[in-house]
Amino acid sequence: MHACPGPDRNTRKPRFRMPPNACDCHAHIFGPAHRFPYSPQRSYTPEDCTVEDYEKLLATLGIDRAVIVHGGAHGTDNAATLDALRRMGPRARGVAVIPPGRPLAERETMHRLGMRGYRMSTVVGGGVGFDAFDALAGEAREMGWHLVLHFRNSAELVELAPRLRAQQVDVVLDHLARIRAEEGVDSPAFHALSALMDSGRVWIKLASLYRLSNEPYPHADMLPMIHAVAQRWPDRIIWGSNWPHPICDVAMPNDGDLVDLIPLWVPDAAVQQKMLVSNPAALYGF
Repeated sequence: MHACPGPDRNTRKPRFRMPPNACDCHAHIFGPAHRFPYSPQRSYTPEDCTVEDYEKLLATLGIDRAVIVHGGAHGTDNAATLDALRRMGPRARGVAVIPPGRPLAERETMHRLGMRGYRMSTVVGGGVGFDAFDALAGEAREMGWHLVLHFRNSAELVELAPRLRAQQVDVVLDHLARIRAEEGVDSPAFHALSALMDSGRVWIKLASLYRLSNEPYPHADMLPMIHAVAQRWPDRIIWGSNWPHPICDVAMPNDGDLVDLIPLWVPDAAVQQKMLVSNPAALYGF
């Protein structure tokens, strides 16, 4: 495991004004470690990034709602995320990292606190991988939740696509399914993405795209893919900050700069409203 740098805590106030009830659909809460220890199986060690830190960030960015995606450093112990949901109240929803088979009463308690999905990842250690896909898909249907898939690379999307098409459950593809800028709209991965999106049950999360670019900010090489998904599937795109940017192997972004990419990615105000407000409301039940 390795220590990963904390976020840029000097958040710049963005020029872009978020609409009322805008939602950050991808953030993590880490620690504080003395209350919520990190998993021994974790593949990285973050700085403590607390509910107080995150609510300060939301205030600076002008964001009213949030989705806390359980962070890999905490493994399958969701206590830190559940505590954040309790403290943030109706403005927050969550995505859990738990193996299949947890008691229904436990999952119902999570639902009451705001959990609305299961995340599986091939990127971080100590979590839940795609071998749990079918079992968690069944539980997601039972709970009215969705699945969130965190790929190491886009080839995993191509491999998993037939199973995704077979399941009658909503699926969110984290970070544009890890399709890199050099792959682009003509790649096998983007063709697989397109077929899945046309099925009507798949959502794309536009978050952490700075990792997929080969260019410095504003990462213009990502625009052809971003514009394609925004134009073709405006009703199933969501946006996330990815704060506090764990395992960041590029220059640490400032979250104010990331918000100011929104009008470059999605110039149409009506589509901005869908991506930031109505789509998250539909998917997470705000």
